[in-house]
Amino acid sequence: MDDGRRGQTASEHGVLGAPDAGYRLDRLPASADLAGLVERHWLVSWDLPPGRRDTVTLLPHPCVNLVHVDGRVAVAGVGRERFGYPLSGRGRVFGVKFRPGGFHPFLGRPVADLTERTVPLWWPGADRLAAALGGAGDLGELAGVAEQYLRERRPAADPVVERVGAIVHTMLHDRTITTVEQVTDRFGVRARTLQRMFRRYVGVSPKWVLGRYRLHEAAARIAAGPGGTWAEVAVELGYFDQPHFIRDFTRAVGQTPSAYAESCRAGTAAVSA
Repeated sequence: MDDGRRGQTASEHGVLGAPDAGYRLDRLPASADLAGLVERHWLVSWDLPPGRRDTVTLLPHPCVNLVHVDGRVAVAGVGRERFGYPLSGRGRVFGVKFRPGGFHPFLGRPVADLTERTVPLWWPGADRLAAALGGAGDLGELAGVAEQYLRERRPAADPVVERVGAIVHTMLHDRTITTVEQVTDRFGVRARTLQRMFRRYVGVSPKWVLGRYRLHEAAARIAAGPGGTWAEVAVELGYFDQPHFIRDFTRAVGQTPSAYAESCRAGTAAVSA
C-alpha cells in the first residue's frame, strides 16, 4: 500500500558525503500495526581501529526520532541544520523514526515544541526500555523491544496524522510539486491552515519540508554524478534559477554543489557539521 499513511514519507537520503566503510547503516520498516505512526527503525554501528576518528554528517528529515545511545533513551525533535556525530572505538546508535506527524499523538502538544531539541524520554518505564535496548542484539531485536514499548502506550487514532502523511508523501514523491501553493491547491486547504497543521504535527513549515526533500535529492544525485548542468538540476528540483539552488545547497550542506561533487568523487570527507 503506497499512500501517505503506509507509503514512504521520509527519503532514504540524508547522510552526506562519500560512502564511508567506517560505519554501517541498517534500516527496518515498522510493523504493520505501527506503520501509520512509525516510518522505520535504524541502526548505525561502527568498529574503528585505535586512533581513528570519523564523523557521520547528516541533513535531518522532518521527523521526530526516539534514540537509544550511551545507555539512555532520548526524544530528538526535528533539526533544521546539518549536524555531525563523532565516531571512535566501537559503538552503535539505534533509533525509531516516526513519520512526519506521527509523534504528535504520543506528545499531545505541538511538535514544534521539540524542534531543535533533544530531551530525555519522560514516559514511565523509560529506564526499563533503555536497559532492554542495551541488552538487545541486532536491529530486529531492537525494533521488537521498541515496538512493544510503543504498543503499551499507543494513543487514540488521530485522522489528521493520516492527512499530514498524505501531504508529506506527495511532497516527497511528486516531482511536479515545487511550491507550497501547489500543495494547498492539490489538497484543498488554506495556506494558513496548512502552516498551523505542520507546526502542530510536524514541527517545521511545509516550505521547509518541501525544500529539505529536494536538497536530499540534490545531494544524492550529486554524490552519484549529477549529469547535466547545475542550471538543469536546479530546474528539475523546482528552483527558480541556478543561483537560488546553489545558495540553498551551500547553506544546507556546507559546500557548493561543485565542491561537494568533487569531494564525493575523490572519496574524501565531504562535509563537516
